[in-house]
Amino acid sequence: MKILIKNTTLLTMNGSNELLRFCDIAIENDKIKYIGDIPKDFMPTTVIDGENKLTMPGLINAHTHIAMSLFRNYADDLLFWPWLTEKIWPLEDKLTSDNVYWASMLSIAEMIRSGVTCFSDMYFYMDDVARAVEESGIRAVLSRGVADISGDGELKLIESKEFYYKWNNKADGRITIMVAPHAPYTCSSDYIKKTVALAKELDIGIHIHLSETIKEVEDSYEKYGKSPVKHVSDLGLFDVNTTAAHCVHLSDEDIDILSAKSVNVINNPGSNLKLGNGFAKVDKLISKGVNLALGTDGSASNNNLNMFEEINLAAIVNKAVNLSSTSVPAIKAIEMATKNGATALNLNNIGSIEIGKKADVILLDMKKPHFFPRHNEISALAYSAQASDVETVIINGRIIMDNYEIKTVDLEKIYYNIERVTKELLIE
Repeated sequence: MKILIKNTTLLTMNGSNELLRFCDIAIENDKIKYIGDIPKDFMPTTVIDGENKLTMPGLINAHTHIAMSLFRNYADDLLFWPWLTEKIWPLEDKLTSDNVYWASMLSIAEMIRSGVTCFSDMYFYMDDVARAVEESGIRAVLSRGVADISGDGELKLIESKEFYYKWNNKADGRITIMVAPHAPYTCSSDYIKKTVALAKELDIGIHIHLSETIKEVEDSYEKYGKSPVKHVSDLGLFDVNTTAAHCVHLSDEDIDILSAKSVNVINNPGSNLKLGNGFAKVDKLISKGVNLALGTDGSASNNNLNMFEEINLAAIVNKAVNLSSTSVPAIKAIEMATKNGATALNLNNIGSIEIGKKADVILLDMKKPHFFPRHNEISALAYSAQASDVETVIINGRIIMDNYEIKTVDLEKIYYNIERVTKELLIE
């Protein structure tokens, strides 16, 4: 397939952070072929009118649990630990593969409609998540969540390894796999070492929750005499490429460790705020050179998968927390949702629009009241844009959504099955 986007405003996110106006972009097969001057012998099969559109890299949701969309608006306004242990975990114990598949399809549709072209997911029944990814056309980094708190840790490691061999680089290369020890409080020290050994054996990265709550940090000091960050670092976790979600409660020593070990931190402002867990020290992490990406977390704690909302929160809440209106400017928040996410997930072929990179591209309709006047489109993306502005989504060179219509999923079928499985799940 050859696609030509004509006369658009392009934000490349290639490091220059400049806007290219009245720009043409040529896509051939799954890659960006030309930007700017297009050779006359390039014969597109599809032409997209980019006038009054802002074209940018697809957004990357670097930490979520998409099947938790089944729990959206189910257990809100509760303290974190009762929410997790009394509401969420008991329902998760009842989940089936059918539940997870349809919840994944629902979440993928939501993400595509809001401009997400790639996500990183940690959960279970991951074969069904992978099947949803394959069918829908989205890109994903998938991890079978593992822990030994319930006594079946060895089986979960076996399943994680089998999942890698079944799905890594499948779906036209759109699926890659990581190892996912759930958290230090659900994984023993010996077990974390085993997950590190598995990641090294398979030569893949690790995805973990880390220092999300005050209680987690206090319990770690009581049990190990050190913070969760120091604890897992001493166990060798950071010897492999690691994405650490949340990292809300960090000491200066923790931040120095994360920086020295090149750990990728995934900020989840919406989830952390809603669950009352606090707000990460984004400015300090950035100043120490830590790669900081963005994620929504699951829909049980957010309660949506809207990355434009996360961009907005990352930019504006830091300003309030730090009492500084210059904290985390718009472009930094956008970087967190694009190229920084690609770095975190070790996907160096996405995250920016450059010749030779994968064609993961979104177009926003700027002919809407909240985009006028157009003093600064970069500011508009962080402070004005809405998920509903996304008109076109291209993933791996394939048009997945055109004129707000997703081409790869049947929304009515998804809605029907979500209603069905939710009723089954909540029957006592």
